[in-house]
Amino acid sequence: MSSLTRRRLLDSTAVALAAPAVLSSSARAQAWPAKQIRMIAPYPPGGGVDTVTRAFSEGLSQRLGQTIVVDNQPGAGATIGASQLARSPADGYTLMVGSLVDYSIAPYFHENLTFDMTKDFLPVVEISNGTIGVLVTPSLPVKNVQELIAYAKANPGKLSYASSGFGGLIHLNYEMLKQMTGAEMTHVPYKGTSFFQADLYEGRVQVSIDNVLAHLPHIASGKVRCLAVTSKDRSPLLPDVPTMAEAGVPGFESATNYTLFAPKAVSADIAKKLNEDGNQVVKDAGFRERMLKLGIVPAGSTLEQAQARMAAEKKRWGDVIVKGNIKPS
Repeated sequence: MSSLTRRRLLDSTAVALAAPAVLSSSARAQAWPAKQIRMIAPYPPGGGVDTVTRAFSEGLSQRLGQTIVVDNQPGAGATIGASQLARSPADGYTLMVGSLVDYSIAPYFHENLTFDMTKDFLPVVEISNGTIGVLVTPSLPVKNVQELIAYAKANPGKLSYASSGFGGLIHLNYEMLKQMTGAEMTHVPYKGTSFFQADLYEGRVQVSIDNVLAHLPHIASGKVRCLAVTSKDRSPLLPDVPTMAEAGVPGFESATNYTLFAPKAVSADIAKKLNEDGNQVVKDAGFRERMLKLGIVPAGSTLEQAQARMAAEKKRWGDVIVKGNIKPS
């Protein structure tokens, strides 16, 4: 046997031996998901996160051809559910729908966290965002955001600001507005939006920057006025209401957020498939209609966009908290 023939035979043998390994790897990638998927919802049943999680999981299940079971793990500002995701195997069988905003704020208000959003989570796709608006009692003599800022400056201590609790997003919305404009108000924390609605509408407190969902019928009836929305673009829920940039406060952006997370070390193939199928769910007309009826605007994103949003939210709220020297009460 010539040396050339021997070399060709050896090369052919090497290719033949390598082929099963390549096929095996490909087969493993194609096998996912081969069993039921657990989707953590880090809030109780019935709320916004739970509702979005169930609607999204239903659509994703159909596209993946596998059952997805929603597992509510509420408590400690959504950190209990997040801790479980961080401890889960990165095999694509444990996922979570949570908030980039919640986990940007959490390190400042929860001691001894067992996870780090940047190190432990991979944001796979932005599902949707809730619309936040600058709300004022109808009796307040202001017609727009600039007049509200001017009124607050001219009447120090006269305006009160309602939030759903110290250190939450509604509270931090006010802190960001104060830092950006100098508009001073007295912060009045309540146990939740439903606890301050009557006070806001009747003028016992005058201002809040809150998710508009609970207020939509009252905005329509005139019980409360929405001066601006805090999203980058105008909301389809309130198309005639300007954004904060249009209202003269560029850079003021805030939204309740719903994002699909996987453990950080999940394979690139699984992350890619989840992103592609997740975006298809978000584009689905039935899903979009269902969300918009709840005051939630469908989003969608690439993997890169979701990760960039994570970095932006961490910086935004970290800066507000540090600059305002806001500490757990």
